Order: sequence, then C-alpha cells, then structure tokens
Amino acid sequence: MRLARLKLTNWRNFVSVDVSLPLRAFLVGPNASGKSNFLDALRFLRDVACAGGLREAVRRRGGLQRVRCLAAARQPAVALEAEIVDHRTAPPTTWSYTLEFNRGGQTKTVQITTEVVRRDGVLTMTHLEQVAANKEFRQVADFLGLIKYYHIVPQLVRDPERYVGGRDDPFGGDFLERVAGTTKKKLDSRLRRIEKALRVAVPQLSELKLERDAAGRPHLRGKYQHWRAQGAWQTEHDFSDGTLRLLGLLWSLLDDGGPLLLEEPELSLHTAVVRRIPSMIAAVQRRAEKRQVIVSTHSLDLLRDEDISPDEVFVFRPTEAGTKVEVLCDRSEVQLLLEDGIPIPEVVSAITPPNTEQLALFGE
Repeated sequence: MRLARLKLTNWRNFVSVDVSLPLRAFLVGPNASGKSNFLDALRFLRDVACAGGLREAVRRRGGLQRVRCLAAARQPAVALEAEIVDHRTAPPTTWSYTLEFNRGGQTKTVQITTEVVRRDGVLTMTHLEQVAANKEFRQVADFLGLIKYYHIVPQLVRDPERYVGGRDDPFGGDFLERVAGTTKKKLDSRLRRIEKALRVAVPQLSELKLERDAAGRPHLRGKYQHWRAQGAWQTEHDFSDGTLRLLGLLWSLLDDGGPLLLEEPELSLHTAVVRRIPSMIAAVQRRAEKRQVIVSTHSLDLLRDEDISPDEVFVFRPTEAGTKVEVLCDRSEVQLLLEDGIPIPEVVSAITPPNTEQLALFGE
C-alpha cells in the first residue's frame, strides 16, 4: 500500500493543494514555504487514525487556529483527503479518505463536518478513528498508523531526560529505547548493516553495539581506532552530531513501517554522504515492500543524484494566497532548462528562493 495523492484545503500554508505522490519524493522551497507542514498533514492523518482521534491531533498542534491557513477566507473549514492504492490486490484497490472539520457552534470545540471513506469510488463508512465502527476499512486506518516521521535531534539522543513525550518521538527522545526494544535477531542484523555504512562515513569507527548500563538505560557504543592497537570505546555522548544523525537516518530506512517522512536528512552530514542519500533510499525501495519515502530538503547536493527524476521533485512556491505546490517538470520554463541539459540542482537553485543576493547587503 502507498499514498497516491494528497489534497489539502486551508491546511497550514495551503489554501488549496492537490498533488499525486510518487514512490519517492523530494520537497524543495524557501524557508517557511510549508514543506514541514506538508509532511505534518500526513502525520496528522496518522494521529487521527491511531493516536487519540481528531480532537487530540488538533490539540497537539495548538488548536484549530494553528492548523487553519491564515489565507483561508470564504470557506474556513480545514480539509484533508488522502488516496491510497493497495497493490496487494489484482487489480489494485484504490481507497480515499476525506476529513473536513471546523469549529462547532457555541461550544467552540473542533467538530467533523465531513468524513468519508471510499473504496474504488464507492462509499463505505465513516469514523476512521473509531475502531469498532471501521472494520470494513480498518486496513486504511492501520496503513495511516504506519506512517513514520524522523528528524533526529542529537541532543535528545544524548540526553533523553529532556524528552517528556510518549513513545515514538520523531526527534530522538526515545530513539535508544526503540532500538533496544527491537528483537535480538533484527537488532543484530540492522546494527551490522549500519556499522558497515558508518565505516565508510566515519573511517575511525570499526565496531558498533548496543548495551545497557547498571541502571538499565540503553547506550550505543562505538569502537574508534587510534594509535593504540585496541582502540577506544565511546558512547552516544561522545558521537558527533553528524554520526548520530546518520545513525538515525540509517535506522529509519531499515525500520519497519509504512511511508517514511524525512525532514532535512542532510543536516550535519558531509557533502559526500549527502549525495548518497537518494541512492540509499532507492536501495531500500528495491526490496520487496517498496517503501514510500518523502523527503524535505534544502540541499542541492542531495539533488545531484542522476537517478532523480524531475517528476520526483516538488517545488513549494509561497504566494499571498497560500503556498502553491508544483511538480518540477510541470513548469514550462523548467522544461526548457531540463531539455537544454541543465541539471536538476541548478534548475532548483534558479527558481527557489529568489533574490537571495540581497542578503549580501545585510549590515550596510
């Protein structure tokens, strides 16, 4: 199963967005253009399906006024629609889930105004968040619940006591606990693969393992080679930010689940490593499950992979009427540049963000 289409109305930066989603997508655009909020729309659907329902999902985001687009005018309701294709059936089954909500009457609480689930265009039932009422399309709720988002913050991995949330913290507050909670066979297999990759990116690292201290807290330990023959062991407290973020990226790619949302995976990483991120994603997708991956990025180096297709790149363009989202190859001026052999990174650099040369005047 994978996400085939996402439609947003009055959500965060977007008055109206309707895009088809490929198996791999790269989101590019200026700061504050809505890339993170686009990913959050998918996280929102996951929360509705499996983490407390609509009201809890809205509360986590600061209330309706925080999720409703500032440019929303005549139709103030917020709506999200996801189309999901199940390729396990022949022919593939197409599901669509539409959720519209607004503030309700004098109570001012968030209320659903429309909730519709369709299978191959035929209406089934509603109430996705109610387990007892959605047996006919429970697989849709289960699929949305598998969406995973990663944006590892190294400081939280080193000091998990700063984290006060629940399970599956996307920023790494419970990252080591989740690693330690993996079955031994799966853990050993993943750590071997990650260790092999880290030896390339972090040349001094020769071994990686996970252990618990006397208090039962899990720690990642890495053996670094130096002038002493036996080397030296360090824990995540000593790892660099780049090492921890690469660890989180590699683990997320190997982790089980549905669509994977990655927020700026290039942060703290060497340019040579960043350029390999798309190929690592492609290698994971060559596995039988063909996991869908959606990446937000500001890195032109990440886009230098020659296997990236223009229809995998989505350009976020802020306007007074909300952010517009366009597939790179759908813009006429871009088509001309691509036909002239201009690489994708240079095309993206030319169209987003504009007028950055003015920053050189800062302080004058």
